[in-house]
Amino acid sequence: MLASGGLRRHRSDMTQTYRPRRSVLYVPASNDKALAKLPSLACDAVIIDLEDAVAPADKIAAREKLAGIFANRPGRCEMIVRINALSSEWGADDLLAVAKCEPDGILLPKVDKPRDILEAGDVLDDNFAPDEVKLWAMIETPKALLNIGAIAELGRDPASRLACFVAGTNDLVKDTGVLATPDRRYLVPWLMQMVLAARAGGLDMLDGVSNDFRDLDAFARECAEAAAMGFDGKSLIHPAQIEAANRAFAPSAEEVAEARAVKDAFGLAENAGKGVIALNGKMVERLHLAQAEKLLAKAAAIGA
Repeated sequence: MLASGGLRRHRSDMTQTYRPRRSVLYVPASNDKALAKLPSLACDAVIIDLEDAVAPADKIAAREKLAGIFANRPGRCEMIVRINALSSEWGADDLLAVAKCEPDGILLPKVDKPRDILEAGDVLDDNFAPDEVKLWAMIETPKALLNIGAIAELGRDPASRLACFVAGTNDLVKDTGVLATPDRRYLVPWLMQMVLAARAGGLDMLDGVSNDFRDLDAFARECAEAAAMGFDGKSLIHPAQIEAANRAFAPSAEEVAEARAVKDAFGLAENAGKGVIALNGKMVERLHLAQAEKLLAKAAAIGA
């Protein structure tokens, strides 16, 4: 079976524009040293963090740095900003400040219900933020998991701006009390639920962070497992994790070759109009052609 890959459809013009999100690195807005390294990093996206990585006493100062950060933004990768929860004392001002910077996306923490997305979208609309400013949602509370189907359904409505889910595994462990084992056995059912909901809503789905950035072998295994579960990429806490994530969530050479074979086979004159063909002793349907085209677009976007 061909891997689907982490590909996004821009709904504003309903044309296919693919941007991989294999590696998405959190960088504290208060960390000048880390911010200075962004142009040299090979991650697909960066999340400038105003929330967990910034101490309460530093939150206003971190917010005030956003304009300067975006004035010198790297052109290659997506730039997202995670604001503080809208229910917090900083959230509303964060959202207004970030909207002025026109990032690729705004990551909303502590999302519990669809209304949380819609209210943030209304603020962006009222402040004339371009349609290209999307909303990402952290799935990190028990209530979010209970409401995830309804939240994901907003992805089918362009007006909602919702484009991506991000698993908040650390918060889920904290709030539920499940044991955080190396194989994540107690989290896997919820992670699969997130993937299923994201696909139903046409959203990208990013796996949660791995806290031990020194154990890169364990991190690589976690990436491989997440890719097998259907995640589009992984959120990261350290640049050392970028290479393994990029490798795990990219199509392999074998997958690219298989996808090309499927596309070429359906392109033959004798297969024109056929819904099912035989290829290398296997039945191949047009749904496999759609998968192949998606994978090839992803491979082209990342240069695989």
